[in-house]
Order: sequence, then structure tokens, then C-alpha cells
Amino acid sequence: MKKIIATICAACAAMLGIAQTPAPTTVKHPEWSRNAVIYEVNTRQFTPEGTFKAMQAHLPRLKELGVDILWMMPIHPISQDGRKGGLGSYYAVADYKGTNPEFGSIDDFRDLVKEAHKLGMKVIIDWVPNHSGRDNAWVKNHPEWYARDDKGEMFGPFDWTDVYKFDYSKPAMRAAMTDAMAYWLREADIDGFRCDVAGQVPVDYWNECRAALDKVKPGIFMLAEATEPELMEHAFDMDYNWPMKDLFSAIAATSGQYTFKGADGNVRTFPEAHATDILAQLDKEAATYPSDSYLMNMITNHDLNSWEGTEFERLGNLQAAFAALTYTLPGMPLIYTGQEVGLDRAFEFFVKDEQPAWNAKPEVTEFYKTLNTLRHTRPELAAGSKGAAVEKIATASPDVIAYRRGGVLTIANLGSKEEKIFKKAPKLNGAKELFTGATVLPKTLPAGGFLIFVD
Repeated sequence: MKKIIATICAACAAMLGIAQTPAPTTVKHPEWSRNAVIYEVNTRQFTPEGTFKAMQAHLPRLKELGVDILWMMPIHPISQDGRKGGLGSYYAVADYKGTNPEFGSIDDFRDLVKEAHKLGMKVIIDWVPNHSGRDNAWVKNHPEWYARDDKGEMFGPFDWTDVYKFDYSKPAMRAAMTDAMAYWLREADIDGFRCDVAGQVPVDYWNECRAALDKVKPGIFMLAEATEPELMEHAFDMDYNWPMKDLFSAIAATSGQYTFKGADGNVRTFPEAHATDILAQLDKEAATYPSDSYLMNMITNHDLNSWEGTEFERLGNLQAAFAALTYTLPGMPLIYTGQEVGLDRAFEFFVKDEQPAWNAKPEVTEFYKTLNTLRHTRPELAAGSKGAAVEKIATASPDVIAYRRGGVLTIANLGSKEEKIFKKAPKLNGAKELFTGATVLPKTLPAGGFLIFVD
């Protein structure tokens, strides 16, 4: 029926001499993204200097770790008007075509991108399309581009008092935003964008924007900070798996591991949840998203770390098990600055903080290297439709999850006590456990215990 209606509309438009906007195309993911690992760079807190040049010196370390995509938090100048803290929020952009002098020049950034490319890594930058800083030049030169409240005044969404929200009903505003994004593809040869609060921006804009950006540089990668399947049809390669993140927290809370206290001094409450609920969540995602969608799995990121608790406060002794799951569940795993060395504190967000000690916990770094190698060498773990389907395996407890994807078998006890794993154990057929080399399944797993067998 849709095709018939579209054909009739096209015929009518032709008769009336109306030019049609081409229908948006389905997103085609770059092949290099299929088994990739994404790493979020907090430039300000990454090194003592907090600069592009200083961060560039760490690229070989990140390559050795197994990173494929560098997601750079916003690199733009930060507005002064309404600035929070001493240095302000990265997400209050003063100039979409400039670089934050705190970090360095555009040439410094170009050098970082070139070096990353030499090492075989891709670079995407954090883009803030929903709002700008309050002293962005567009506020003065194009006030009509901004949304107004019932008093006719510009405003920031939520409690964000350092920004003004855009009005996407204005074609000129849309064109300027897309032009600014294209600037970085042309001028710095970046490989795509992570788009902040993408769900607050109209879907039809994103469809137009993606088509325009693909003409500037084919094969880019787009990540949406959203959990909205319609964004994945024509505009984005990947979105946030917020529901899975929340489910991880609920499972940890049910097991007595969630300890983070909010601003009110109370620990957040969650509905009861168990390990096997993860498999039910996968079914929901499969029924909702386009078949070749990527979802980003995580145990932390900049928002979680600074505002919702570290992965240790939220997940407790289940943290490592959940980290392992982000690698073998459908989707793409995220590593945030410091995660690979077990950073167990929240970064300051608006001021300079101390960088992680990059050699502090070599055993944690080795843990992520091993998982990254698994990710790179097992085609069945590819994101999207090219990855293997999840084969659910019945366990002896709802707190134990077990599933296969091709030749990779994952088992984890996400409960509060030691549990029997299976009533009837599956055959290993010579598979070895990833971290220990064991070839025999134990009968029980301790709380927080996990196994990954690879044939």
C-alpha cells in the first residue's frame, strides 16, 4: 500500500511540476564498524595538560588496547555567558567551526586525526545540535533561529541554564547546522559524529542531514544519544542502549550491589530484575529496531560517571561480568576514559581534574585487551544483521544468564550468591574459556562470576 501511495504522489507531483525531495536511503554501515570498539575521550581530563597534543601521544596505547573508534567529547569553544564552574560545559558551544583554546588549535586537532588514521583508528566528534551556548554568534546574528518560551524569550531545555534551544522549523537554521557539520568532514577529515540529545531534534532533519553529509564524505559513522528506532532507519548507525543500561542497574540493585546516592542523599530504587530479563530485553529490541541496527552497550560514560555514579557504585561486584556482557551481547561496546584502568571515581565536569594513572591497574587493562581481541576476531559478534543470532540457553536460576552467538558461549551469575549454572549443561565441543583456558564447565558460579567459552 505504501508503495502504491508513493507512486500516486510521485505522479501527481510530476503533473503539477513539483520537485520532489528524494526519499531517504536506508543507513549502510561502514564495514570497519562491524566488529569495532568505541572509546570516549574526555580531552580535558585525559592528560595533565588536557590538550589535543597531549592526548595524541596516547594514541599508540589506545591502539594497543584495541580501540577502533575515538569519540571525542565536544572540541568547540565554550560560551562565557552563564558558564558553569571555572571552565564550563563542553555542551555549551560558542562556535561550531572553532576549537576550544583550552584544548589547542584546529591544526592540533587535524594532527590528532591524521595520526589516528595512520594507526587505523577512526575519529568522530561530539556534536551539539539541539542548543548552543548563550553567546554563540548565532544568538546575536540570527535570533530567529532559537525557540521561545511563553514569554517570548530564548530558553535552555531541562535545567541547562547555560544554553539556548534551537527552533528546527527554520530552514536557514537547519542549513547552517548541516553546513557546520560538513565543515569538520572537509577541514579535519573526521569520520562522523556522536549527536547529543539527538532525540530532541526532528527525525526529518536527521534524514536530510545524513544524506547531505554522505555526499561530503561517504562512509561516515553516526551515533545518536537517544533510544529511538526511527532514528536508525535513515540517519544513524548506532544509538544508546539506555534500556539495557537501566536493566543492568536494576539487576545490580536486586542483588544488593547498587550503592550510588543521588543529590537527595538517597539510593535510587529500581524494579526487581534478574539476569534472564536481559534476554527478554533483547527480544524487545529485535521487535522494535530495524534489523541491521547497532545499539551501544555500556557500563559507564561521561554522563553516568559524573552524574549517576561510577560503574562500581552502580554495579558493585557484578561490574566485570556486566562489562563482559557488553562485548558478547548484540551491539557495540563502549569504553570511557579511565574505564580500562578501573578508575573508581567521578570526574569533575566543569573544572580541570586529575587524569587517570594509566598504569595503575594492568590487570584491568589486560582484561579489556582480551575482550577487544575477542571482539575483533569473532565474526559472530559483529554488530547488526551480520552478527550471529542469540541462542538462549536455559539455566538453573533466573540470576544466571547463558547464551551462544555462533561459537561464543557466555555465562554469568548476576545474583547475590553462588548459583548452580545448569540443570542440563550444554556441550562445549572442545571450546576453551577465554581468560583461563579451562575446557570443562563448573557446576556453580559465585556471585559476579562469568565465563566466555570460545570454540
